[in-house]
Amino acid sequence: MIIKAIAALAISACPGLAQEMNKPPTHPDATVYQDAKSGSLERLAALGGETEVPAEVNSVTSQGQGQQTKRILYIVPNFHSVSADLELPPQSGLDKLKDATSDSFDYSSVILAAGVAGAAQASKSYPEFHQGTAGYGRYFWHTFVDQTSENYFVEGFMPILFHEDTRYYTLEHGRPLHRAYYALSRLLITRTDSGRSTPNFSEIVGSGAAAGISDLYYPGAERTWTKTGQHWAASIGFDAMTLALKEFWPDLNRKIFHQK
Repeated sequence: MIIKAIAALAISACPGLAQEMNKPPTHPDATVYQDAKSGSLERLAALGGETEVPAEVNSVTSQGQGQQTKRILYIVPNFHSVSADLELPPQSGLDKLKDATSDSFDYSSVILAAGVAGAAQASKSYPEFHQGTAGYGRYFWHTFVDQTSENYFVEGFMPILFHEDTRYYTLEHGRPLHRAYYALSRLLITRTDSGRSTPNFSEIVGSGAAAGISDLYYPGAERTWTKTGQHWAASIGFDAMTLALKEFWPDLNRKIFHQK
């Protein structure tokens, strides 16, 4: 029921979503983004009206530095990370909702929810759910809905409302500490659709809204300011780790797995 409600909100927020979901991306920025993710810099240059790839971009990506892949370790989604030194056109509202949907219903989301649910059950985080198979089922669907709600608010609804870019732009340059600071700062600072820096309302307000909505389906004893704040903080903390991983993934992929 909750997931259906979220999907209904997504469709109502952007008319035509139901018809467009199954179509290949036709919006220019969606096409460029797919090309950037697949490493097709020649195609990116062609779309920009250039005859060749800019030297500063080619010099970085040719060595695999700052080059993002679609997945981290072949499992974790990395669809919205932009390789170093690439600048992309704005996202449309439909693009943002598609991004939220792809993250929410990717097979990795099920794996993550299953793991988190198992850990929560083992620690008896919510005694009202009880133990056994039925109890695990309760832990699982609550965790999955938490993830889905947070994805739609942080990557879909709020970015549309505040006109913010949901993609992670890899810094790549500088010392590791500086890059780590940059990655974590993206929790508080992001880009507008026009490319300007702005407070990251989508992350802070969106994750808070998702935490508040969780009070609708958690047991009464769990509907407190403290529990809601814990959900909010956990979402932001997880996103912080994800941003740091995205920043350093190209380095790990190149140095440890020898991928270019």
